[in-house]
Amino acid sequence: MDKSTCYHCGDLCTTQNIKFDDKQFCCNGCKTVYEIFSSNNLTYYYDLEESAGISPTNSGNAFDFLDNEDVCRKLLEFNEDNLQVVQLFIPSIHCSSCIWVLENLQKLHPNVKTAQVDFPKKKVRITYTSQQFSLKDLVLLLAKIGYEPSISLEDYSKTKKKTDRSLLYRLGLAGFAFGNVMLLSFPEYFEVNEFWLDQYKHTFRWLMFAFSVPVVVYAAQDYFKSAYKGLTSKLLNIDVPIALGILVLFLRSTYDIALDLGSGFFDSLTGLVFFLLLGRYFQQKTYAFLSFERDYKSYFPIAITKKEKDGTEHNIEIHEIQKGDRLLIRNQEILPVDAVLLSATAKIDYSFVTGESEAITKNSGDQVFAGGKQLGGIIEIEALKTVSQSYLTQLWSNAVFNKNKSSSFQTLTDAIGQRFTIVVLSIAALAALFWLWQDPSKVLNVFTAVLIIACPCAIALAAPFTLGNLIRIFGKKGFYLKDTNTIERLAQIKTIVFDKTGTLTTNKENSIHYQGVALNKEEERLLKTTLRSSNHPLSRSLYQILQEQDIATLDTFTEEPGKGIQGSYLKDTIKAGSASYTGGTNINAETAVHVAVNDDHKGRFVFKNTYRKGIEALFAKLQQQFSLVILSGDNDGERANLAERFPFAMPMYFNQKPEDKLKYIAQCQQGSKVLMIGDGLNDAGALAQSDVGIAVSENVNIFSPACDAILEAQQLPSLHQYLTLSQKGIRIIKASFILSLCYNLVGLYFAVTGQLQPVIAAILMPLSSISIVIFTTVATNFISRKIKTES
Repeated sequence: MDKSTCYHCGDLCTTQNIKFDDKQFCCNGCKTVYEIFSSNNLTYYYDLEESAGISPTNSGNAFDFLDNEDVCRKLLEFNEDNLQVVQLFIPSIHCSSCIWVLENLQKLHPNVKTAQVDFPKKKVRITYTSQQFSLKDLVLLLAKIGYEPSISLEDYSKTKKKTDRSLLYRLGLAGFAFGNVMLLSFPEYFEVNEFWLDQYKHTFRWLMFAFSVPVVVYAAQDYFKSAYKGLTSKLLNIDVPIALGILVLFLRSTYDIALDLGSGFFDSLTGLVFFLLLGRYFQQKTYAFLSFERDYKSYFPIAITKKEKDGTEHNIEIHEIQKGDRLLIRNQEILPVDAVLLSATAKIDYSFVTGESEAITKNSGDQVFAGGKQLGGIIEIEALKTVSQSYLTQLWSNAVFNKNKSSSFQTLTDAIGQRFTIVVLSIAALAALFWLWQDPSKVLNVFTAVLIIACPCAIALAAPFTLGNLIRIFGKKGFYLKDTNTIERLAQIKTIVFDKTGTLTTNKENSIHYQGVALNKEEERLLKTTLRSSNHPLSRSLYQILQEQDIATLDTFTEEPGKGIQGSYLKDTIKAGSASYTGGTNINAETAVHVAVNDDHKGRFVFKNTYRKGIEALFAKLQQQFSLVILSGDNDGERANLAERFPFAMPMYFNQKPEDKLKYIAQCQQGSKVLMIGDGLNDAGALAQSDVGIAVSENVNIFSPACDAILEAQQLPSLHQYLTLSQKGIRIIKASFILSLCYNLVGLYFAVTGQLQPVIAAILMPLSSISIVIFTTVATNFISRKIKTES
């Protein structure tokens, strides 16, 4: 029987042994997958690792329930105009090649548009067209290439998933076994010469073996799986030395009792697994707490306009939305919930959800989905459900909008962990060889103790716990970050670029007066209705001061970022915006909104800018450490005022269009890391281009995936403290690295010299991890106490 290795999955070809294309496969499934990859020019998959694949399964009729449209509808995240989005849990995702294959699904089938893998959660989010390609077809395609999704009743019902208690069960088993093995080992410890104990010591030893088997097979299985997957991916992860230590202890102990050479090391073995799992359980509970803080308390500081039954309007935070609420959605605003359209028509852009930028026209009574962006005038909707914070977070992190803003710090963490593992294995091998020559009785103890004590777990924990806790702290302080990578990039910033209107200035206290031909009631009514559909800071300020009018429904509405807005009703058309957009001229380089009716320039509303409190003190602190720049779309009428407020050299550029801002940011990035701070509307391109983009939020704000963080407007004066805290957070991580390395060096000394028993090493190793978690948490909480925020 030929026992060659399968070209696809790496298993031994002991059954079917199929030959195809000068290659051997263990079954027809692997051969089929190879044919699919080959015909779609995806054979690069096999260059990633020699046994990268996963054996496909024959699903048969397992997914026939997906023929039911009601079931499919409840599984889908998005279903509109033959475009569907679904998120599937795929347990077999385990390495870089899995990610590569799944994110290239569009090459396997033309109906698949995009696929985004969430590796830690083993989930893939797939966008596909449903014309002649159903959800069942997609699932069968995944199963055919070896990535069968796990679809449970929980996915169907969308109820809260049950808590995964597998770690708790393994911890309980290991603790039970450890206690009993220690009890059975007492006669061995004290060498009690008692007839009954001596007569049955072999029975006690085999009982210890019996208690240890489930510990190795079940309780420690994650370490073996992780080590195996790392080795098959040609990576030495931090679980390799742990798994090796457990295996060596078990085999040597079994050998000892089988040949009656001693009682073995089952106490050290069960103690090792128990304390490792105890440390992991502590880490899991701590990180779950941080995730809870992030998911449910750090709401995005954006508001939505709610319309009451009596016709009054007021702003509420999005997490206050209830089923049945009537909401007003302005131009460029994101729908925060699934809803029914009450207005006559709407144009919805679902590119934030699907990546497809073509807008979809909806009519009154149609359902609209959360994540869509309203294009055009204001619309009214009725909420079908409350807001899903986790959904908005996922939307914010959609890969469609992620530029390559990578940081080298996380790579450094991974590299340290990997290289440290190599060093540990080398030291363990050399120490074992030395003691094999010096004192063979200590070889096993030394080898195992080195593998356990020097595990770089603490190094790997330093960054996620420090940055995770900082995200939680920032959220409480009114600063909401997309991910931990943003903190790392914030710590590297050298240049800060500010927008002026809506960022440095506030639209709540502006002084506005009109110059020009007076508007009649119909013109003023049309102007207010048009301003109502816009979210620009100047539009919102002007809307608030105009007298109450009966609101009309516009026939058309358009908004050109950086220029102005236009609305029409019956035969009348009104424009509001820059002088060039409305046909006016600038006078005294003032900040003004010009108005034209039926292409006849009427006049302008002149704004006296009111700057946010604390801006002068903020700039005075920032200029000592950073290069500061002001980029404004307004004219330079405020140049003298700004120069007086900030009496130090600072470049200021005015009349900047959105594309001009983007080009300037790109130019600055050639020699510096750039932070862009804007209002999220006209600055979307610059925010996306910058290394870190922060959108400043007033009561009403446009949610934009282009930004990396959202800052409550009243907290802008605390910006210097946030940047300082980010830098200190990175220092805490580096200090944790040094602390962990010092611990490992001291532990290695005692382990290599044979003065450290494996069971003591097993206790010390998780304690070192716990100490790192406590150190990072306490340190970040301590340094954040000095941050003062505005109420």
